Amino acid sequence: MGLDQITARLRAAEARAGRAAGSVTLIAVSKLQPPARIEAVLRQGQRVFGENYVQEAAAKWPAWRAAFAGVKLHLIGPLQGNKAKAAVELFDAIHSLDRPSLAERLARLALARGACPELFVQVNTGREPQKAGVLPADLDRFVADCRGLGLPLSGLMCIPPEAEDATPHFAALAAMAARNGLGGLSMGMSSDFEAAVAAGATHVRVGSAIFGPRA
Repeated sequence: MGLDQITARLRAAEARAGRAAGSVTLIAVSKLQPPARIEAVLRQGQRVFGENYVQEAAAKWPAWRAAFAGVKLHLIGPLQGNKAKAAVELFDAIHSLDRPSLAERLARLALARGACPELFVQVNTGREPQKAGVLPADLDRFVADCRGLGLPLSGLMCIPPEAEDATPHFAALAAMAARNGLGGLSMGMSSDFEAAVAAGATHVRVGSAIFGPRA
């Protein structure tokens, strides 16, 4: 596919949903991609990238940030507590806030730094035991607790079960966000981002359709 085709499909999906062009942020998921592919996408003008691993991102992005102005990094993978300090220093947004202990650690780090990345709460909409995320029944309390800690929540994130139609999960996440007064919806990937835009996504996470298959 490539960046140009994905961007065109995203603009078309925004138009079909009656939304302004450019209102949905395209996160190019660059984890485990060869440097040459990432540099090519940077040269095409893409500036928002998603990474799953703090160490991998820390090893490769400082140089690109120096070379390309305006790069924004989003952590979309699980965040271990012992990597939280490095993550808040490296990333502009964290999409995987999923447990009270991490919320408390991020709140302490934000207070010490006087700044905090954008934060999205990961919701396990499919209630999958092997998957990270706050269960839907626990979400309202978790959001309230995060706000009590002073965390600046931007929105919610989900990864629907692979074998299911994603659309009901997107609708459920949108309803949870609206109920909690949260504007951000990080949902939709290479295979289903157009459905996510129709359901109100503000951020879509597309990797292989932009860069090609990972090695």
